[in-house]
Amino acid sequence: MDWLGHASTTFTHAESPLPLQKKDGTTTNLLEVCKKATPPCQLNPLLFNGHVQTMWTAVKEHGPHIYYRRRIFDADHKTYNGTFAVDFVVDPHKDVDESLLPRTAYFTDESFAGISSEDTKPMLIILHGLSGGSHEVYLRYAIEPLVTNGGGWEACVVNARGCANSQVTSGVFFNARATWDIRQVVKWAKKTFPNRPLFGLGFSLGANILTNYVGEEGVSCLLKGAISVGNPFDLELSNKALQRSLVGKHVYQRVMGSNMKRLIGSHEESVRKHTKLDLDKIQRLTYLFEFDREVQTVTWGYPTETAYYRDASSSDAVLAIRIPFFAIAAEDDPIAVQEALPYGEIKQNPFTVLCTTSMGGHLSWFEIGGSRWHARPICNFLNEMVLGINLDSIKPETNGRVPASDWAVDFDPIRRKLLIHED
Repeated sequence: MDWLGHASTTFTHAESPLPLQKKDGTTTNLLEVCKKATPPCQLNPLLFNGHVQTMWTAVKEHGPHIYYRRRIFDADHKTYNGTFAVDFVVDPHKDVDESLLPRTAYFTDESFAGISSEDTKPMLIILHGLSGGSHEVYLRYAIEPLVTNGGGWEACVVNARGCANSQVTSGVFFNARATWDIRQVVKWAKKTFPNRPLFGLGFSLGANILTNYVGEEGVSCLLKGAISVGNPFDLELSNKALQRSLVGKHVYQRVMGSNMKRLIGSHEESVRKHTKLDLDKIQRLTYLFEFDREVQTVTWGYPTETAYYRDASSSDAVLAIRIPFFAIAAEDDPIAVQEALPYGEIKQNPFTVLCTTSMGGHLSWFEIGGSRWHARPICNFLNEMVLGINLDSIKPETNGRVPASDWAVDFDPIRRKLLIHED
């Protein structure tokens, strides 16, 4: 029973899930791969609901030690310009850079120039949650089995602009639909490591960005698969749900708003140089939706924060996904709320499967002893896709859109109201 820490798991999927060819010549499908990858969800019974699970994250800060080397990328988009930081998982080192987070140091120009490889190791490209970075505990738990002790994976984390002690070098910040940096890194990785199968992993806001990216790329996506964890999907619904409750508004909205204020404040000089944002007004704000109203609307030209939420939501993008896509969510998640999960869209698309657990909180899933359950389905799914599935046999369909109605309308699931001009 849930109150003893045993969470039930439920799978939402298309009536006919994506067929997959195994390396041994037999066949399976995406649903079966996801089910096989998902172990029983036995959580710490003392952390008995989504609020306690989520809040325990702030208490339990330690986690696996992951070492990184950082490289600053110059954005290749004419409008979405500036720089962003990518942290690559590397072998343990003793280099210390006080300007960066623990266990992180910069590549030298010489060492990065020789990073290209013809090897066939699988590579994971990761997006973190709101105001986070490569240092996040939930992220390190998830990738540690893949990148240490002979796990065989290469990995990198694309840090959102200004996050993880990275610099802000233009007036363009990240937002929930800012897919440009992940797109550039995937293209770079495909060119630099031409034989590596590439996969994506996103958490919370990063999962929303990753889902938008995969949907926008459609049949042209260079990733072989993607995992979304704790994705809010419908940002307007999630925002309204948070504001409905005292805990949602005065705890979660307040904490996330404070984190974003602190992030902006840490880049005061750059913000004043590159933007027209009112820093004094921003520092007087309390809640995340107020921050989005004052920052996202001013930066991007949205008339309201709710217009931004609707435009940036990834729920519609689910319909355009054409690679194997595994979403993991907790039904008691107080931030990425259950009512925002795109059950109907998942059922329309054979390339997608959603696994929900009845407990787990937001990016928490604490087990007895402090381990994190979500690391296991993530690693199991990725390893099964690489070791058991013939990835070259997966052929994206080009006719997978929602069928036209009697009115012969054509629904475009990745249409955006905000247009980013190339010239």
